[in-house]
Amino acid sequence: ASVGTFSFLPWNNGAQVLDFNVGIFLLTAISSIGVLGIFLAGWGSNNKYSVVSAMRGAVQMISYEISLGLCIISAVLLTGTMQISGIVGAQGSAWLIFQSPFTWIAFLVFLIAGNAEANRGPFDLAEAESELTAGYHTEYSGMGFGFFYLAEYLNLFIVAGVASMVFLGGWMPIHIGVEGFDKVMDYIPGIVWFLGKAFALVWVLMWIRWTFPRLRIDQILKLEWKYLMPLSLLNLVIMTIVVAFGWYIK
Repeated sequence: ASVGTFSFLPWNNGAQVLDFNVGIFLLTAISSIGVLGIFLAGWGSNNKYSVVSAMRGAVQMISYEISLGLCIISAVLLTGTMQISGIVGAQGSAWLIFQSPFTWIAFLVFLIAGNAEANRGPFDLAEAESELTAGYHTEYSGMGFGFFYLAEYLNLFIVAGVASMVFLGGWMPIHIGVEGFDKVMDYIPGIVWFLGKAFALVWVLMWIRWTFPRLRIDQILKLEWKYLMPLSLLNLVIMTIVVAFGWYIK
């Protein structure tokens, strides 16, 4: 699931493995398969700690996928397309976060939900060492554990890459309306822009991990169902009105 989602990232103009007309839909569909691997790994270990951890991880990932999807739909509304290259191309004049103040809400919710989706701190209760020994991968070692470790950091980069693609213009340079400055920015290759934005968001997510304490499972689910999902729904309704009346920068 992680490698499949990775193939949708746009490294540069025309430089991506998959670019369908429903690319965003396929991206969210493939990324949601990862929860099956976590649940089956914990259940198949025949270890009560791993089973509890797998159930926590599954319910957490399924819950936060809702907020992720709603935030991405907000971007689809503004750009008018589900094709990844089309979403990035629609941000040529201004990145999505600069087109409307409400896209900032979608961007911040996406980062929080993406962090939880990747099982990163402070949402890493599924791997709570003090009560679950290690989590759903307790019984795994060698390359079996290595794949879990690789997938976690790959998911971290995917969350940052999708956020930079949808909200920060992907490979698009920043333009401020000053001709000289904009021309200099155009000389910088698109892959440098994309990687720079993605790694900047990776740094933010790593910073969050080492700053905030781990949440309890009830706090994790409360944050999603009582705050993030209603906020995302309300923001989606407002974005629909904004697009209908054309109150955004095109």
